[in-house]
Amino acid sequence: MTSDQIRAVATPRALRRLWHDNLVELDAFVPSILDRPSLGDIERLATRYLAGRGVLLAERSSAGRIVDGHGDLLADDIFCLDDGPRILDCLEFDDALRWGDVLYDVGFLAMDLERLGHPELARSLLDEYRRLSGENHPRSLEDHYIAYRALVRAKVSCLKGTPADHAEASRYIAQCLEHLRAARVRLVLVGGLPGTGKTTVARGLARTLGWTVLSSDELRKQDAGLDTVDHAAAEFGHGLYTSAATERTYRVMLERAGTLLTRGESVILDASFAQEPWRQDAAVAAGRLHADLVELCCQLPSETAAGRLVERARGHADASDADPSVAAVMAGRFTPWPSATPIDTRSSPAEVQQRVLAVVDADRPSIGP
Repeated sequence: MTSDQIRAVATPRALRRLWHDNLVELDAFVPSILDRPSLGDIERLATRYLAGRGVLLAERSSAGRIVDGHGDLLADDIFCLDDGPRILDCLEFDDALRWGDVLYDVGFLAMDLERLGHPELARSLLDEYRRLSGENHPRSLEDHYIAYRALVRAKVSCLKGTPADHAEASRYIAQCLEHLRAARVRLVLVGGLPGTGKTTVARGLARTLGWTVLSSDELRKQDAGLDTVDHAAAEFGHGLYTSAATERTYRVMLERAGTLLTRGESVILDASFAQEPWRQDAAVAAGRLHADLVELCCQLPSETAAGRLVERARGHADASDADPSVAAVMAGRFTPWPSATPIDTRSSPAEVQQRVLAVVDADRPSIGP
């Protein structure tokens, strides 16, 4: 069941209020049980996520995902009988405590399964719910609601008052922070000169994390009505590679990235980002949509990169048309990028991937405006 009153509890403003009110109550247990830096991080991460996900939350509401649910879906309330599972009565002393996104309930049980030492069952529950419901929500939303449920259980444990309960409260706070960090929406720029391994890094990151890659080379070909592997080589600044075409490619890439970011999806941009204005546009987009900006600049000796470009051209299976002569011109025009983390791609793919993942996963605020 749903209604306008029920849907109102899942707006960004209402959800911010839920986080705020619980954190205010938990403040009474600092420093006796909890520490202030952890609560501060929770407030920062939760607020940041909600600030940029208005479109996602509105779509959840219009799709009928905000309902009168169970409200107390813990493992203790579910019994597995021979003819199937049985769930005990829902929370009844306050109707509003049952209202929320369907993931608000599913996430509660996932949180509890993790607490009981079965993260694999939590993942299975979430995956099966997605499959059976036909939903296509972002993983970040699952993490956000799991984090909130852990925060509420931390408050309950603090109020119980025994040393064992207090230790459990700290574990809930750690669980909350873990999922809020996982829920961070990120815009990752993977730049560098042709042949330095940008596409390999971007695709490897996408495979590992399940994020979307937007490639400037592919978008440029699509805009021209070509297949992404169609050959369209030209001198620097000519053909498909005029300044106007390049500006249009970056604009389209950022527009598509923005659509995904508002829906809670992290995005990887595979492009040279050779000029400061393009990086600044990406930083502005990340700041506006409250996404963490991560900047990576792939680096390789010019001779090695040139060899890779020649080898790639023989394969005819890549969207890029750049050759060593184009790369040489771009090298002379590539402006300094001090805010990017340099990624030396001479290392083995596994070592490069490990380095990239460490940078992307670092818990730091966005460096965009």
